[in-house]
Amino acid sequence: MNTTAKSNMKILLTSPRGFCAGVDRAIQIVEKSLEKYGAPVYVRHEIVHNKYVVESLRHKGAVFVETLDEIPNDGQPVIFSAHGVPKRVPAEAKRREMFFIDATCPLVSKVHKEAERHFTAGRQVILIGHAGHPEVEGTMGQLPDGTVLLVETLDDVAALQVTEESNIAFCTQTTLSVDDTADIVAALEKRFPDIKGPHKEDICYATTNRQNAAKAIAKQCDAMVVIGAPNSSNSNRLVEVGLSYGCSKAMLLQRASEIDWAWLEGVETLGLTAGASAPEILVEEVIDAIGERYDVTVETQSITEENVVFNIPKILRDNAA
Repeated sequence: MNTTAKSNMKILLTSPRGFCAGVDRAIQIVEKSLEKYGAPVYVRHEIVHNKYVVESLRHKGAVFVETLDEIPNDGQPVIFSAHGVPKRVPAEAKRREMFFIDATCPLVSKVHKEAERHFTAGRQVILIGHAGHPEVEGTMGQLPDGTVLLVETLDDVAALQVTEESNIAFCTQTTLSVDDTADIVAALEKRFPDIKGPHKEDICYATTNRQNAAKAIAKQCDAMVVIGAPNSSNSNRLVEVGLSYGCSKAMLLQRASEIDWAWLEGVETLGLTAGASAPEILVEEVIDAIGERYDVTVETQSITEENVVFNIPKILRDNAA
């Protein structure tokens, strides 16, 4: 039996971290739908990018699909994920007379409306985002195919070909790196001085707050752990922020079982945060696991309080079946 004394480890816990209002709303929509209509409730794509959340909802009766073709016409609700969907998806659901509920985050819907507004005004729309991400597919899918130009990097800005340089506008994915996006916007504005941007920044409050909280602790930490999914954009950005702002190493993990104990050797101060789709129970799980091997003290560093709440759809607020 190992009787050696535990090493000390200080955990700097960021605040805000974890669930944002849009994620909380989307999960509530699935849970309330299950309560009101019973199982199964179909969900197109992962409701949010977190395996623990998806598996928990699956256990309660949610059935996750990637296309509407996988869903039988049995009258049960079909829920669109928080990331948003192209216009063709609700159009197809209507054509098939499906009962659907849209769980798109209101801040993503705001970007959709902006893109449509610019397109209706005759402007070429440029979207800053990551190719293949469901939010980007949803935003680009608000407009006719081929009409939105996607920009991921500064090189993409240099290579852009637009028909009318004085009549363009940009929108952004809501979960990007605040710093990287600022650089891309600056490059767009330099190349196209007349470009129009959003009335209010598209990157959502939760993404910005979590990145700022990670920046605030990065230099104090020997290492940083971000709890989140590999396909979660905002979680991956938190790893990048930690490294960019002075932490020598940072990693993403989904559960405590993924902790690389060799990687943690020699770490005296560990930064800990969670992406916007990671529940607090996973933060507690990681702290408990570390506490079994180290003499842990936890200190929370808060940069702001979040009190944003998004209402769920009226049909689910009405308890009458």
